[in-house]
Amino acid sequence: MNIQDHLSKVTDYFSPKVIGEVNDVYVKVAKIKGEDIPWHNHANEDEAFFILDGELLFEEEGKAPFTMKKGDFYVVKKAVNHRVSSTEECQIMLIENKSTAHTGEVESHVTKSIEEQLG
Repeated sequence: MNIQDHLSKVTDYFSPKVIGEVNDVYVKVAKIKGEDIPWHNHANEDEAFFILDGELLFEEEGKAPFTMKKGDFYVVKKAVNHRVSSTEECQIMLIENKSTAHTGEVESHVTKSIEEQLG
């Protein structure tokens, strides 16, 4: 599998696409640009971010914001409020339990169901 081939098919920002699965975990790719992701958390699941290209501003409640760059990896622990944004396009890989809701319990115009992420 070539990850860049999968990313080339992602046309919408903040719209993760499942590219594989390992046991009870999905591997997803997404493109981020702008500030559309709301503050949210995943009550029962950690979430892993790997930056494939670009830069991602990461905000986590109770911590100073930080910028992730190509090659950086970060795990958000369960129940921690967070959000991400990017001024220029950023390409990411997400590793999440299959039960992880895209924007946690927060519904917004960018929230995608797992069916949309699989499609």
